[in-house]
Amino acid sequence: MRVIITGASGRMGRMLVKAVTMAKGAELVGATERSGSAYLQHDAGTLAGIDALGVKLVDDLAACGQADVLIDFTAPQACIEHAKFVAAHGMAMVIGTTGFDVKQQAELDDVLIASAVVKAANYSVGVNLALNLIEQAARVLAEDYDAEIYEAHHKHKVDAPSGTALAMGHALAAGRNVDLDQVAVYAREGITGARAVGSIGFSVARGGNIVGDHKAMFIAEEERIEINHFAQDRMVFAKGAVRAGLWLSAQPAGTYDMQDVLGLK
Repeated sequence: MRVIITGASGRMGRMLVKAVTMAKGAELVGATERSGSAYLQHDAGTLAGIDALGVKLVDDLAACGQADVLIDFTAPQACIEHAKFVAAHGMAMVIGTTGFDVKQQAELDDVLIASAVVKAANYSVGVNLALNLIEQAARVLAEDYDAEIYEAHHKHKVDAPSGTALAMGHALAAGRNVDLDQVAVYAREGITGARAVGSIGFSVARGGNIVGDHKAMFIAEEERIEINHFAQDRMVFAKGAVRAGLWLSAQPAGTYDMQDVLGLK
């Protein structure tokens, strides 16, 4: 599998470069960064803290080697532009970018309609097992169990709730056979009144260098059930994304998620 990584000088980009070099059957053939970046023409391997790979960061995907898969953990509008390149060159795409608004998501889906794509809010194997458990728990624990989702990330994260927290919300809503948009509560302030039966609440913390903490709580009068995941190193996301790319390179066109990659569906 020949791989291009976009945003290769960022924290996740560097992790992805390293993860590709660690994965059997994967080869880095291109790495990009935005125009004007001080890291352009730097070796992707050196930036990742490993041996030089002979792959320089460029600001044009067309300057990269021919690839099978593009892995993108950038920003919504940049991701859409990268997707146009993927679609035009018959490649597959692994998307870890979050924070798309409704219009951007629709554009992305339209661009990649004939491509093989894995899109997930979180590429950790553990998180995806947790999502599966949350959906199962929600089927059993009815609305008399109040549902709350908590997440915490580093102070530089720009979107909230996190994509993983939203994925937990969707898993919980699917287990209860309801529409998350109809029951989600994203903010509480002032005199809010009693908690609405069946609502799914979200709370967010930002600070320091927290990699990612997520918790789903089912709370009754007599007991509380919690499903937790704590990420300790971003490499867990990078390894999962590369694993998704290896799996995707053998799949027909379609949109998949990590539940598909891990055989949990």
